[in-house]
Amino acid sequence: MHKIGLVVLPDFYLMGFAAITAFELANLVIGETAYDVTVLSEAGGMVTSSAGIRVESQPIGEDIFDTVMFASGAATDRTSHVVEEFVRRSLRTSRRIAAPCTGAFVLAQAGVLDGRRATTHWRFARDLQLRFPRVDVAEDRIFIVDGSMWTSAGMTATIDMALAMIENDFGREVARKVARNLVVYHRRAGGHSQFSAMLELEPKSDRIQKVIDYASANLRKGLSVEELASIATLSPRQFSRAFNEETGYTPAKAVELLRVEAARLMIERGRYSMDAIAEQVGFLSRDRMRSAFLRVLGQTPQDIRRSARGSRTSQAEPAQQALMGPLCLPARACPESAG
Repeated sequence: MHKIGLVVLPDFYLMGFAAITAFELANLVIGETAYDVTVLSEAGGMVTSSAGIRVESQPIGEDIFDTVMFASGAATDRTSHVVEEFVRRSLRTSRRIAAPCTGAFVLAQAGVLDGRRATTHWRFARDLQLRFPRVDVAEDRIFIVDGSMWTSAGMTATIDMALAMIENDFGREVARKVARNLVVYHRRAGGHSQFSAMLELEPKSDRIQKVIDYASANLRKGLSVEELASIATLSPRQFSRAFNEETGYTPAKAVELLRVEAARLMIERGRYSMDAIAEQVGFLSRDRMRSAFLRVLGQTPQDIRRSARGSRTSQAEPAQQALMGPLCLPARACPESAG
């Protein structure tokens, strides 16, 4: 059985419990209690979430957990000596330590992220890097695995990280069934970006949404203002004004965002050359694509490809370790096999 300890601090986000639901569903899929979850806090008892809902917790003690997760919360500076000591002890006794969203600040404060790659919600990434310069913060990743440390972006990325853990523990088919029960797509790879052009644009009318859908499906075309205006049945001048008012972007900038996102996804999948990708999404040349990536993401296409390759490698390591058996820990710290 895999014992999981979920540490909550005052004003924690309830979304962190989405990971617990994933483990609960894994038990149903597997047909036995493969995961046993205990909610922990510094003193135990009732802990109040940011939404005002309270949960019962056990006090942090000497128990050994296979996985320790530190829930995210509204504050990024709310930790304690007891919690930090538990983080450092878990580094020695647990197979993995996880921190979705702002939980990364708890790990960083305890010093266990020094020299490691980590991520968090994009809104807090710069603050994490400024406060903890020894942490290599990748501010645009869904989740990152660096050794025994797992960190993720916020909100639904918690589910992606939990599904990745389940896949490492019990295989792709179990994770796929859990994802289906959660009514989500099979988990996004950790190297995927938090950025979404569709969410960034978010038009207010069906007329402009129709144009965005058309552009997204026809990125290889020129997509001039005249062409897009005809889809909206407006004059180019009327269309440009309406588009900017609804999305905050010019049509040309919106098309660039869509092309960058499409190219990024192709790069992360690693199946095509840079020249082929640039042609397929309408950039015409890899140089133009590189310039657009720097403007939109602050990274080159080569940076994205290296990051995706590194993410695939680091995610494969825990799966390989699972096939080889438990990590070499003190005898009392090794969790029972889930077999």
